[in-house]
Amino acid sequence: MKPKILYVDDEPINLMLFEANLDRKYEVLTAVNGKKGLEIVASHPDIKVVFSDMKMPYMNGIDFIKEATKILKGSLFYILTGFEITGEIQDSLDSGLIRKYYGKPFNLHEISNEIEAVLCEL
Repeated sequence: MKPKILYVDDEPINLMLFEANLDRKYEVLTAVNGKKGLEIVASHPDIKVVFSDMKMPYMNGIDFIKEATKILKGSLFYILTGFEITGEIQDSLDSGLIRKYYGKPFNLHEISNEIEAVLCEL
């Protein structure tokens, strides 16, 4: 059984790229915003790794991750952003809420290597 990964982003092209490049190794679940992401998290508590865009409608990536951590115990969380690192992202890194953040456009090879490395830890 493939490990489950969730990617939340309001840009459909990013969701398609992420899924197309990682679905050979992982079961990639996607959501178009944090509200939909939380619905997926609730129905798939075995998700191992979560990537979220920072700037989205309804709630930003950090707010989504704060809610998702209440359901997903022991999962690892990452932020993807097209903007500079903010104080909110830095605080989330410092507190351990997120493991790392990636700039957009994201490097799928780098993300794939990170996923492979952390799944060995879980």
